[in-house]
Amino acid sequence: MRQYDVVIAGGAMAGATLALAIDHLSRGTLQIAVVEPFKAQSDEHPGFDSRSIALSYGTANILRHLQLWSAIEPFATPIEYIHVSDRAHVGMTEISKQEVGVEALGYVVELADVGRVYQGLLDKSGSITLFCPDHVTHIERDQDRASIALSSGETLEAKLLVAADGAVSQCCQQIGLELSEHDFDQVAVIANIVTQEAPQGRAFERFTENGPVALLPMSDNRMSLVWCLPPEEANTVMNFSDAEFLARLQHDFGWRLGAMQKVGQRASYPLLLRHRKQNISHRFAIVGNAAQTLHPIAGQGFNLGIRDVASLAEEVVKQSDDVGCYKGLMRFSQRREEDRLETIWLTSSLVHIFSNDLPAMRIGRNLALATMDNFSIFKQPLLRHTLGLVKR
Repeated sequence: MRQYDVVIAGGAMAGATLALAIDHLSRGTLQIAVVEPFKAQSDEHPGFDSRSIALSYGTANILRHLQLWSAIEPFATPIEYIHVSDRAHVGMTEISKQEVGVEALGYVVELADVGRVYQGLLDKSGSITLFCPDHVTHIERDQDRASIALSSGETLEAKLLVAADGAVSQCCQQIGLELSEHDFDQVAVIANIVTQEAPQGRAFERFTENGPVALLPMSDNRMSLVWCLPPEEANTVMNFSDAEFLARLQHDFGWRLGAMQKVGQRASYPLLLRHRKQNISHRFAIVGNAAQTLHPIAGQGFNLGIRDVASLAEEVVKQSDDVGCYKGLMRFSQRREEDRLETIWLTSSLVHIFSNDLPAMRIGRNLALATMDNFSIFKQPLLRHTLGLVKR
């Protein structure tokens, strides 16, 4: 039986960031195992696939503190300006880096690039052991430790087991932690787009009667599209030719970037809120999508997950003599409760307000956008979450 201080089930963004954070904060004194079913360079890796994600200003600062940002930054495209509008109505608001006084409002990174960076950092660490391809098949816990059986036949023993194994976490299911689920009745269509005008650091969120359309700036003058649609509409759009797809996107988004010129490979996935109220148990903690999976509106999900990861890493290192003790896990859970509940509420509320074309809702949200644009005090709560400057 191989012994570790921490075993992390899942080595994608949340799990790998946690392993590297603990390694850095403990100065290599804690032994960490990461169990991951997919190799980072594999096209099938669901955590490091072709998607892009937006990292908030606050997330970049956390990664900087953990000595991870310098490796990621060469692959990051800064967001310097955000434009939020409601299609066919007057409501809109804008946020610029000059208004806020930061070097960038956030950054867009491609998950495949981060996967390669993280693989190199994991390989270099003398304190992190990667079990890949492998996955957890059985968990037993006693007073002082957790015993984790792997599909390869290995058995690991740890003071703490962390589930970072995705939205439908097998570890959480084995432990018996309840999962709440809400179907937004929307599907996200994702693709990379080339527009007539170069993005120049501009990000757009456009609310339509069907749901939000987000375009984020990427390298090589591309934009990352997240287009939220009802399931039947998404199915239609996915089956369009490229020309039909671009014409429909042009209709929904408008002409702020000129003509839509090119679309890359498309993918889609259903949008659900998945949330576990309890993010700890005996010798057990949850981070990332295993703890909560949010709607992509306002780009909050991954950034919330990184705040979970950073807080857990700090509490683990404080209790380095027994990293899975009750006191440390309770501190982690209490630190994260307010931010988790507030971000879940904010995200879900935005979905229901901005995906509803009832006249009263339409008037209300346009008034809200206009008010935010003219009175900065009303913009502050949204701005705080957009920048990721949230107490953790």
